[in-house]
Amino acid sequence: MTHEAPDSLAEAAIGAALSVVGVSSPSYAPEWAEWLEELGFLPGEAVRVIARGQPGADPLVVRIGQSTFALRRAEAACITVLNEGSLGA
Repeated sequence: MTHEAPDSLAEAAIGAALSVVGVSSPSYAPEWAEWLEELGFLPGEAVRVIARGQPGADPLVVRIGQSTFALRRAEAACITVLNEGSLGA
């Protein structure tokens, strides 16, 4: 079964093996990109969504490296990802 690649971590399916492509910031919070990079959301890093809060799927529980974080969807939307299976294609 193939999954369409999400554009951002906020759109990712639970459990999908993803790789960080890049991080950006919304105009109302320009500091978010630097903060997310400091947490370890760097290009090439493996990441996956572990769970989503209910109701509304906010926040997301994400795993990157050996760390687990809760991110709001707005923060997760700043992280561009690619399915790891797509990297060699």
